[in-house]
Amino acid sequence: MRARKVAAVVGAVVALWFGAAPTAAADPLDFVVHSEHVQVGPYPVTVGFTVWPLRAMQSLDFTFEPEGGIAGKSGTLTEIAPDGRDETDRLARHPRNRDVWGLDVRSLDASGTWTLRFTIDGPQGQGTGELAVDVLKQPGPPLPLSWAVGLIPLTLTVVFFGVVWLRTGRSPAEVP
Repeated sequence: MRARKVAAVVGAVVALWFGAAPTAAADPLDFVVHSEHVQVGPYPVTVGFTVWPLRAMQSLDFTFEPEGGIAGKSGTLTEIAPDGRDETDRLARHPRNRDVWGLDVRSLDASGTWTLRFTIDGPQGQGTGELAVDVLKQPGPPLPLSWAVGLIPLTLTVVFFGVVWLRTGRSPAEVP
């Protein structure tokens, strides 16, 4: 009898858990909170950000949606950091919204003005355009302090097991 009650309670908890779960959004990227428009040659492109304002070392998604869609077009994105470093990537479909190009869970590693340079090849030829984006300082404490605080539990665990090993451990050869 008791097993039936436990099974009923567990079943009710599971049903409530799934019943209370939020439903999936109609648009996988309806959490884009800010967008900018950039002219890339003959192609107007809407650039979407899931976090605004941007901060260094903060993960976000970028979406790039040319007018008329991405069918029949290809392109590259060059991210130019404030110190002049650059990284070029081929524009690929966003993993959660296959109708647009995008970057999934990306962060910009330095504060300052970043330049996003687009090059698109399509039916109207090739076009290039740039978007300047201001990135604020990293949120929260400095990165070394964050790592130091985050490593405290690991350090304490290693010390604990070291003390336990020293107090109780003997190699099997020493045991009489």
